[in-house]
Amino acid sequence: MNTMKIIKSGFTVITSMFLMLGISWSQAIAAQQLESPVIMLERTSQQVIKILRDDQELLKKEPERVYKIIDDYILPHLDEVTMAKLAMGKNWKNASKDQKLEFVTEFKNLLVRTYSKSLLEFRDQQINYFPLNLADDAHKASVKAEVIQPGGPSIPMAYRVRIKNNAWKVYDIKIDGISLVTSYRGTFTQEIRKSGIDGLLKYLRDQNSVLASNVKS
Repeated sequence: MNTMKIIKSGFTVITSMFLMLGISWSQAIAAQQLESPVIMLERTSQQVIKILRDDQELLKKEPERVYKIIDDYILPHLDEVTMAKLAMGKNWKNASKDQKLEFVTEFKNLLVRTYSKSLLEFRDQQINYFPLNLADDAHKASVKAEVIQPGGPSIPMAYRVRIKNNAWKVYDIKIDGISLVTSYRGTFTQEIRKSGIDGLLKYLRDQNSVLASNVKS
């Protein structure tokens, strides 16, 4: 076997290994070129906290402005589809394409509206991110952090991230060991058993309508 054949054979074997692992060449290269997910999360949280503090009085008068902060600084870093799959669990495969699309949108809105009030109340806390040893070919990671509360115990957190579209995206957050995404799964499963996936979508629309009204009030 000549040199070129050896190189081609080696390339084929390595490529097959990446495909077996579900990792493309572009993902492997991206993992080496991308900034650390720790740096991405630190930068994003610092930007959001600064805006919340600087615009504190304005947000008191117009709390719905928090949605734009979330849209501009948080949503771009979320893997909405993977979050939706985890939240729906085994029922995801039974949903039609249109139902999946609507569920992704409504679940994202639920997360935004549920936690927007908590975001508005976030003032004196600080988030510390711990260093992460990331392998060159890693396409998933767990970034550990803690929320420091003045006069109270720190709250451990872990951001589960993966590479999607050549960027690190958050697909779940564990707060004090509890998954933010899968904590909804039991309720969603009950709604599906009771009235099907369309019933779950109606439930989400109703919840989002109530939560939107609460933020404005």
